Amino acid sequence: MIHKHLLRPDRLRQIPATFSWVDHRLIRHAHLRRCEPRAWALYLFLVSVADVQGLSYYSDGALTRHLNCDGLALAAARQQLIDADLLALHRPLYQVLA
Repeated sequence: MIHKHLLRPDRLRQIPATFSWVDHRLIRHAHLRRCEPRAWALYLFLVSVADVQGLSYYSDGALTRHLNCDGLALAAARQQLIDADLLALHRPLYQVLA
């Protein structure tokens, strides 16, 4: 069994006052411009499956099947989200960051 723990407690996601399933700051702070569409597909998937703390632990195999991509495309998408400071990873755990 996987023990879940926050990777970045300082970046715990919380529902913003202007409630939306996906945070409005992604657009207002131009995060969308920093990543390719495949990265946003990964981000949306992880937001959709994450628990209340933004944590999930899907394997690369499951992610490539769900996103209809290969391992290289998944790795590139994941790295774009990490570089944009929107995702933390400590295998097998992902944390979608605030």
